[in-house]
Amino acid sequence: MARKLIMRGHSVIMVCGSAVGGTTGLTGDFTKDTRRGMVDGIDVVELDLRYSNSDGFARRVRLFLGFALRSIKIALTEPCDIVFATTTPLTAGMPGIFARWFRSKPFVFEVRDLWPELPKAMGVITNPVMLWAMGVLEWVSYRSADRLIGLSPGIVEGIHKRGVAKDKIVMIPNGCDLDIFGADEMPWRPAGIKEEDLMAVYAGTHGIANGLHAVLDAALELKKRGRNDIKLLLIGSGKLRPQLIAKADQYGLDNVVFNEPVNKSRLSGLMKSTDLGLQILANVPAFYYGTSPNKFFDYIAAGVPVLNNYPGWLEEIIKTENCGFAVAPDDPIEFANALQYAADHRDEIKAMAGNAQRLARREFDREQLSNKFVDWLEQTAKKKAPE
Repeated sequence: MARKLIMRGHSVIMVCGSAVGGTTGLTGDFTKDTRRGMVDGIDVVELDLRYSNSDGFARRVRLFLGFALRSIKIALTEPCDIVFATTTPLTAGMPGIFARWFRSKPFVFEVRDLWPELPKAMGVITNPVMLWAMGVLEWVSYRSADRLIGLSPGIVEGIHKRGVAKDKIVMIPNGCDLDIFGADEMPWRPAGIKEEDLMAVYAGTHGIANGLHAVLDAALELKKRGRNDIKLLLIGSGKLRPQLIAKADQYGLDNVVFNEPVNKSRLSGLMKSTDLGLQILANVPAFYYGTSPNKFFDYIAAGVPVLNNYPGWLEEIIKTENCGFAVAPDDPIEFANALQYAADHRDEIKAMAGNAQRLARREFDREQLSNKFVDWLEQTAKKKAPE
């Protein structure tokens, strides 16, 4: 999105934190916990906060607040014409709020997950005072923004229910990186997975929200059936990864393979030999229409059919487009049945793969979505500009 802004004549200052396993493209030393430089024409300001998906709740809170407070200072001092902020967490919107009210800068707020609705529904945050404070911050963020972006139908509706006019909200979902997943990368599979095996891949965070115990339950059911020709690959990191590995060892699930995270170009090579992508989430109703998971769009960009295990807008897309399987949540037998059907009907899987890639190109091409994104920001800045 930032590169598209630059292509269309704008300059971009991008403020971000450090992430374990990620890179901003900057390699110099930090000075006062900050480093800055140009990456792909983007002026990147990286704050040395060392975030990891494995961090506990207390550390996450400290990091989120630290990022917000330091970003507020930048938002109040850097020369700019418009401020864009994206969640999660909800505190990421605070720099935009301050720039809006103390500098009269146009503010566009992108909502990637509904907070505090999602953490409340998951039971991750139960303190009523904290939930109240987050509710206040959500209300102030939405009311301070000149315009908003929601990444799914449920997010757009959730923003509207908080009193924001629909003409101030646009849906721009996560997109498909067709350039990355269409690149000429060497196909590969991890050790322990044969070329003839059906390989179903989950590529993403191993956290509470992701509900990956459902994958292990399906693997156990397949093992009972003697379907050793079906392998489930979990690639990524997160708080629950050690627990998942321990459970797989406990039940002797040699049909489950764990792999460390890889960058997108390496993931592109993996996707070229993948038969099925796993779109898995915990069975939380707030997820059904209120999320826009990156991995789904990576799968279809690579032309990989998707097995989805919860109701909602993605399930509807999969069924309408015939680009995968939609199974009921918390049902290992139905999950295993879908995997077994895929292994036994490879021609149908190939047809679904073609449907997935056509959907990616028609509806979710990052090139198209990034132009829509820039249009939305330009219109916001123009609307707020003095005569």
